[in-house]
Amino acid sequence: MSAADGGATEASEPDGFDVRRVVQVLVIGRGGERWRGSGYRVSGNTVLTAAHVVRDAISVTLRFLTEDGVVTDVPAEPDPLWEDSGVDIAVLKIAQDAGSRGMYALEVPPVRFGRITQPVDCESLGFPKFKLRIDIASSELNRTTRYRDSHHALGSTTPWADLRKGTLEISVSAPGADPEGRSPWEGMSGAAVWSSGYLIGVVSLHHATDGPGRLTASRVQRWYKSLSRDQIDELSELIGLPTRAAHLTRLPPPSAQLQLADDDPAEALAREVSRQWRKEEEQRRVHDPFPLPLRFRCTDRNVFDHWANIRKLPRGAAAHPLPLDGELDQIVEAYLSVPSSRLVVLGEAGAGKSILTLRFLVDWLDARVPGDRVPVIFGLGSWDPAATSLRDWMCAQLVRDHPFLAAPAAHGRSLARALLDTGKILPVLDGFDEIPSGLHGKALEALNKATTMPLLLTSRPDEYSRAVNDSKESDVLTAAAVIELEGLTVEDYGDYLTRASRPVRGGGPDSTVWDTVLARLRETPFTPCTANLAEVLSTPLMVSLARTIYSDAPGQDPRELLDFPTPEALQKHLLAAFIPAVYKLVPTDDRDADRPHRRRRHWTPEHAQHWLGYLAAHLAELRTHDLAWWQLGTAVSRSTRMLVVGFLAGMALGVPTGIGNLPVDLVGTTHPLGFAIVRGLLVWLLHGLVAGLVFGLVYGFARKGPASEPSTLHIQLFGGIRRNAAEIVRRFVLGFAFGVPAAVALELLDRFVIGPLGFDDGLSGGLQGALLFPAELGLGAGVAFAIMAWLETPIDTTSAISASDLLRTNRKNAFVYMLVWLLVLGLPAGIAIGGAPGYLGEFATGPVLGLLAGLTFGIEGAFGGGLGYGLSFTAWGQWVALSRIWLPLTGRLPWAVVAFLDDAHERGVLRRAGAVYQFRHAQLEAHLAHTFQAHHASRRPSSPIMAEREPLATGSTSP
Repeated sequence: MSAADGGATEASEPDGFDVRRVVQVLVIGRGGERWRGSGYRVSGNTVLTAAHVVRDAISVTLRFLTEDGVVTDVPAEPDPLWEDSGVDIAVLKIAQDAGSRGMYALEVPPVRFGRITQPVDCESLGFPKFKLRIDIASSELNRTTRYRDSHHALGSTTPWADLRKGTLEISVSAPGADPEGRSPWEGMSGAAVWSSGYLIGVVSLHHATDGPGRLTASRVQRWYKSLSRDQIDELSELIGLPTRAAHLTRLPPPSAQLQLADDDPAEALAREVSRQWRKEEEQRRVHDPFPLPLRFRCTDRNVFDHWANIRKLPRGAAAHPLPLDGELDQIVEAYLSVPSSRLVVLGEAGAGKSILTLRFLVDWLDARVPGDRVPVIFGLGSWDPAATSLRDWMCAQLVRDHPFLAAPAAHGRSLARALLDTGKILPVLDGFDEIPSGLHGKALEALNKATTMPLLLTSRPDEYSRAVNDSKESDVLTAAAVIELEGLTVEDYGDYLTRASRPVRGGGPDSTVWDTVLARLRETPFTPCTANLAEVLSTPLMVSLARTIYSDAPGQDPRELLDFPTPEALQKHLLAAFIPAVYKLVPTDDRDADRPHRRRRHWTPEHAQHWLGYLAAHLAELRTHDLAWWQLGTAVSRSTRMLVVGFLAGMALGVPTGIGNLPVDLVGTTHPLGFAIVRGLLVWLLHGLVAGLVFGLVYGFARKGPASEPSTLHIQLFGGIRRNAAEIVRRFVLGFAFGVPAAVALELLDRFVIGPLGFDDGLSGGLQGALLFPAELGLGAGVAFAIMAWLETPIDTTSAISASDLLRTNRKNAFVYMLVWLLVLGLPAGIAIGGAPGYLGEFATGPVLGLLAGLTFGIEGAFGGGLGYGLSFTAWGQWVALSRIWLPLTGRLPWAVVAFLDDAHERGVLRRAGAVYQFRHAQLEAHLAHTFQAHHASRRPSSPIMAEREPLATGSTSP
């Protein structure tokens, strides 16, 4: 391309810095004064420059300079096509009559725009004053002509200079002092600043106090914070500027930045969060057929801080509101435009707050480069600010949902705490209104103590307004801007519902089941029935429910939605019809998503409604929205849990002990079969009874508080991060203290109950056996506990954690635990008895007796010690006892609980949030809980499940 041919090109791909598109801007002012600047041709007929260069101009000429020194002047319109003095940029239009000279092409490659996140090299080509030269050829003709030559400034810049002003500081080689005492850089204003082929700024100033080696440029990234949405759209049309700051290319590119290790915890967390929420976005069909056009605006409520605090302005500076209005795909841009990096999103129930936070997280991760903060969604409903600090609670949530973050880091902290303390986490706090109203003040106080913590917080507006205004002690969230979601209109959801429905073709134009309803909403919007429907469909949740019921399920007619007398009745209808609709649909994939080798189970709508209602009532009792598998049994009364756990623990010890006595008595003694059977039954009954009483009572006293948390560790024989020696010793002591009393109790039972009944088999070993057995069991239990402590390592960073994953990990841990007990107790017993000389009772010791004794001791230890302990004191054991046996046995849950939860997630009833499930919306959860409680209100009020309970307030998630 050349100025002579106008730069004509067939290329349409974005282009980097091209010297042939650089221009010198020659200006004549209103008073006849002349000055110069620089610029860059960004399209076929537009030039980008600094606004102050062309201010008050009556004539503008653009001088192109080719690589071979040919100069061509073309006129420009004196009035800029676009300008803004705040960011100091202007777009000039090349005059129409220049086209007849072929001086410019109708099309040139568009410019690429970028933003810097690390120090980078940069360059700029302009025409500064110190490049003023005398034309030698002209002096020979006794005519002096001066001109400015080009200067290619090579330098560097950093994103961390001029933070308050938001400009770029360009470090370049310093020119000599100007003989007239003026800035040597005059005329450089308007020059484009480039890095790696991307335009990152426009030179605007030279501060004398910075010295001659510093230039100031208007930063492209800051334009999005300073300009309105309409102005950005205009620039996009004129010069190809991306409409969102998140779409600016990050510089340096990720491949050129410091490469962090694959196992860096922040990068591992970013990968896991991205994988989880992208799958969730796909599951919710956000883009099918397209995202609903959510809009937000600055709230009119008196719930936000001074704009000066939000904008981080110096003392005395004038503060103006930020232009934060936008649409769903602009939420990252809106957040980045808030200098304090603290933003509150208000919206009514079902208004789309969760969809907005999901879009924020996905868009942020799209633009994220290594080293950036990692956005993590935290459901505030489980936080008790009166009992737990904000950072401690977030740390616990991180470890729950991402167990590899439990691994130790420097200074005795976990990886989760280290990430929080070093500012690597961007908290997305969802559902402020779900915190009990009496704790809102303490929650705000805790958030205001963390004034340097960036965050995005969501809440329903009424609850948030009361929290910040209802008492003298109330306060706004420091330095936080507040936006509010707007309701949908028929124009927003009309095309969505139409395109989501099956087309009906009958020779004429395509139609759908929604045509009549949408026509009524558009033509008669103020009649009572259509007004009710318009009010209900103003939230994305209700639109999504209506789509599922009437667009996805065949044979449904949405015209019935026009027959409801009130919005409340219509909303209740949609909530009630949702579960039957989704369970009439057959999933397209008949395979289990998590276990492809298993076929998906199919549940009837009636059963699904009942079980989901129980789960919703369970969450209402716990006052949480987090459906955790390890808490499912906590709705059962403590006495029932003690009986169930005690019975199963007793069976775990009694059955293998009783059965194990049969071969030992038959081979090791001369007693007949009848004696061995009766003695086995006695051992089964008495050992099981004692074990059941002990485990049940200990469980009852130990489980007065919350349910056992699942283990965030897994078993790894080699490698991994091991526990320190002190913890292994502590676990050994704990096992020894558990094993010795248990052995003494069993020994006393055998000698003083079974023996006097006439069923002493003579294998007790006398006084020596009475002393050795407690020592052996105590040492064995201690060694088993210590080995498990050594084998347990944090889950690795490549493990994707869901509810099913965490459950499987805990189940494997329990089975390994049983194996360790079998080996630790069985091997020593077998070797000791099999290798000892002489007789044991009436039978000579040897390999056969040693094998039998080893198996007996090992199996009894595995089931009695390992399984009994697991049932009583681990999350997996209580899950088996209560959720896999008791609750299905009493009809409250299906036998395949995990398969049911996974299927509900696939159908869109539940959503995954780390290691827990949640109902897709709290309104649906509350409806199911109320329906369940009403249906079972006639049952005994003392029932631990069916008793009337105060329902949990509806929350603020969305479809």
